[in-house]
This record gives sequence, C-alpha cells and structure tokens, in this order.
Amino acid sequence: MNKLKIAVIVGSTRIGRFAEHPAKWIADIAGSRSEFDVEVLDLLDYPMHFFGEERTTEAQSETAERWKKKLREFDAYIFTAAEYNHGPTAVLKNAIDLGEFIQKPVAFVGYGGVGGARAVEQLRLIFVEMGAASVKTGVHIAFSEYLAVLKEGKSLSDYPHLVEAAKNQLDQLVWWGNALKTARAVITA
Repeated sequence: MNKLKIAVIVGSTRIGRFAEHPAKWIADIAGSRSEFDVEVLDLLDYPMHFFGEERTTEAQSETAERWKKKLREFDAYIFTAAEYNHGPTAVLKNAIDLGEFIQKPVAFVGYGGVGGARAVEQLRLIFVEMGAASVKTGVHIAFSEYLAVLKEGKSLSDYPHLVEAAKNQLDQLVWWGNALKTARAVITA
C-alpha cells in the first residue's frame, strides 16, 4: 500500500507558544516510519476569518479556501492541542470548522493542564460531528514535562511514556488511515 500522507497541524498561534515543540517531535517520529509522508501545517501560515463572520476580507476568504484545498491532500491528521480554560484554542476550533475531514482519521498531541486531556476530549466530540474517526490513543504532555522542555532543555523524547504513546497512536493512525483510504476509494470508484 502507498504511504499515508499525514498533516501535523500546529494548533496554536499565540506568542511564545509551545505548540512547535510537540508538532516537530511527533512529525519527526512519524517521519521516521516508512508508512508515512509527513507535512507540518502551521496555523500562523493560514490567518483565517472566524467561521460565519460577516466582515471577512477577500484575503481571509482566499486563505480559508487555500486551507481547505491543502487539507484535501492528506489521508490523516495529527493536531497539537493546547488546553486553555479547559478547552482547545479558538484558532484551532475555527480551522477545524473551516476544514474538511470526512472519513479520515485524526489524532491528538495535547499539552497544558492535565496534559491537554480536556481539550482533546472536546476535539474528539467535534470530529464525530465532522464525520472523522478519532484514534483511541492520545499523547498527553503534562505541565511538568512542558516546563522541563521549556526551562530545562529536555526533549519530549526523554519521557518513555510519551514515546510509547506516540508509537501506539501512530500504529492506530496507520490502521485507520489505510482502512478509511481503502473505503473512500471504493465509494468513489
């Protein structure tokens, strides 16, 4: 079977964000596997209007269309999910609302309070409504690990439980990615 094309989506645009650390880390792990062709998509490169906003500029509309077109290239997605106020970032939720993920698998690398678990759980529910399939295993970076990376120069790979979770998540992404890719091909044939 052909390689699965995976998008790792940097889910925060805040100044001083941590999102680049887990995005690069999971992209490197996925990229080292023969089953994947990986590309990182940074929401900073896609400054979009908010879904349904009246005062949308032409440039914002064009960016949203470029975002949708780019997303169609992929077989599966991994989102970095920062947790703010027990939920995902508004910019990530908006990018999801403007995207198309039907019959494709999604996975999450969460960070923040309780490893971003509450943000990830909300995202799982959102993706059910979008017709996507969320893989079971999430990667949850605890606040202590987050701080160790930022302040002590540690790597996320220094934590065996994170590496194991990433492996399990990617194994599930391979299974779901191939199953859904095959199913999509049958439906469109």
